[in-house]
Amino acid sequence: MSGGRRRAAEVTAAIVSVAGLIAGCGSSIDGSARPEGASVTGDTERFTALLEECDAVTDEQIAEAVAADAIERGFFGAICRWDAVGANGPVKITFNWFETGSLDTEKETGEELGYKVESSTIQGRRAVVMRPPNDPGACGVSVGSPSSGVVGWWVQFTAAAADPCEAASTLADLTLNLSS
Repeated sequence: MSGGRRRAAEVTAAIVSVAGLIAGCGSSIDGSARPEGASVTGDTERFTALLEECDAVTDEQIAEAVAADAIERGFFGAICRWDAVGANGPVKITFNWFETGSLDTEKETGEELGYKVESSTIQGRRAVVMRPPNDPGACGVSVGSPSSGVVGWWVQFTAAAADPCEAASTLADLTLNLSS
């Protein structure tokens, strides 16, 4: 092949390639774009109330359960936190709702952390009560949620002036009242 013919063949091949690319860019594809790895099930309703779990028990009910005169909402996200103060001194309250969690996992985690773990029931549902060994003012209670997974309440009286397990159990009971 002569130099001129080779050059003409290369130009023709380049033109065909560019034409193919342009044709591909001009076509449309049905559907909606989504990030790689994203799965769309059509069930977006579960995300509309993403942080409503933090309102499962009112601030007033939480304050009453821990005998607080004042309560302030803190972080809301995967867990919910409040700070309160009252006759028992400062108190920290934490709520979690793990939609795919289990009481067995909560119990195992508490045991791995060296907590004193006891089985209990709240409104006839199996519950787990956990006490850190070096903090008599703290206690956590986890129970099967009204829908799926587990809910948990942690109460920590910094002055250790009241029974934190009683307060956490009361809050868990109030949460379960949602299902009535």
